[in-house]
Amino acid sequence: MDMPLPDQRIITSRDGLIARLRAVLPADGVIADPTETRAYECDALSAYRCAPLAVVLPRSTAEVSAVLRLCSQMGVKVVPRGAGTSLAGGSFPTADCVVLGVARMNGVIETDYDNRFIRVQTGRTNLAVTGAVEADGWFYAPDPSSQLACAIAGNIAMNSGGAHCLKYGVTTNNLLGVTIVLMSGEVVEIGGPWADAPGLDLLGVICGSEGQLGVVTEAYLRILPKPEGARPVLMGFSSNEVAGECVADIIRAGLLPVAIEFMDRPCIRACEDFAKAGYPDCEALLIVEVEGSAAEIDAQLALIKDIALRHSPVAYRESGSEEESRKIWLGRKSAFGAMGNIADYMCLDGTIPVSELPYVLRRIAEMSAAVGLSVANVFHAGDGNMHPLILYNANKPGDLELCEALGADILKLCVEVGGCLTGEHGVGVEKRDLMTVQFNPADLEAQLRVKDVFDPAWLLNPAKVFPLDVTASRRAS
Repeated sequence: MDMPLPDQRIITSRDGLIARLRAVLPADGVIADPTETRAYECDALSAYRCAPLAVVLPRSTAEVSAVLRLCSQMGVKVVPRGAGTSLAGGSFPTADCVVLGVARMNGVIETDYDNRFIRVQTGRTNLAVTGAVEADGWFYAPDPSSQLACAIAGNIAMNSGGAHCLKYGVTTNNLLGVTIVLMSGEVVEIGGPWADAPGLDLLGVICGSEGQLGVVTEAYLRILPKPEGARPVLMGFSSNEVAGECVADIIRAGLLPVAIEFMDRPCIRACEDFAKAGYPDCEALLIVEVEGSAAEIDAQLALIKDIALRHSPVAYRESGSEEESRKIWLGRKSAFGAMGNIADYMCLDGTIPVSELPYVLRRIAEMSAAVGLSVANVFHAGDGNMHPLILYNANKPGDLELCEALGADILKLCVEVGGCLTGEHGVGVEKRDLMTVQFNPADLEAQLRVKDVFDPAWLLNPAKVFPLDVTASRRAS
């Protein structure tokens, strides 16, 4: 991968930079030993690695502010990092940057059940947010598959979703306010613990901005009472296309399950071998979950079953217990890890109109066969957020490049049918050169001007989101 060359002026003053960082942070807050910074050379897009100048691990908004102010004064680039679970290279460092990790900022600041919010430091993991309130009967809705590990900071940066986003929405639908530190070190409060904040909707600009505009250190998140009950159902089909048609019919009928998840045969077998979830032997599998009272669940599942039967499912099974429900979801949540037991893979993230699912699945199969690389499909079918997993051999010369080319073609297909390049993983480095496929020059210019306002020197999260030639010309100007 082509990365910007390090600024030699900065490299030669590395010792001075580290000394100044240690002056504004506690002794254990700066990591400079190359053997220790190795853990930060990549994120979950592990095909690419690059050692940063140093890593800093602040514990408060004030410490983040001090670091950014110092780096701004010295002209040093900063890469914000949550838990490093980005699949698009969102926290991939450059050789002339400081990685700023928020993992130590994981506290709960305030919980307010009357007004239905929790305020947390953004290094807290997604699942730990629900963990702070579930004993009192509440939960935080967005649930990415990596929720055990991923941080709220990264969820906000990429506008993450999850299996239950069909009903509850993605991060932006559950984010009320943030504390954000600009590259200058200025601390800004946007939004807050109320339904509608006054003024411009800057919160909508921040959520999904991929660390380009500032470092979010605290967040007000919407919490919800746990539903009375929930029940998933497994549906097996003879082909991907038939399963896609069933999804489209469920949505077309006006039903709103809490989740509709899709897996094809390669993913089904891998998940079954890994989690022993009791998945049927079929070409495509849907997991549809509904929630509410027992009567509401029965009524919704009766309608869904009627739709499913029109598509001649080879298997149809409702969960009969909490344990069975847990195993069904364990299989789905384990999909990425299970596939990793089989081969190296690259996980894509494109979004399409639900009505286009049958066509897109057929085209992916054709494209996969044409280049000779297998593709396993697992995704949030209810909102069309696809996650094709392209399997390749990292030790075979040329395989990675072939995988990347196929991935680019699949993402272009998503745009061609009226979708977009990303649903929840972000653009990062993975899709930056595809931005011109979705956006014309005027669209990109509007986005660049927003970046100019928040980060005039273009020091935050370099080499991400925008094509490198665009970034280079912007910094030069």
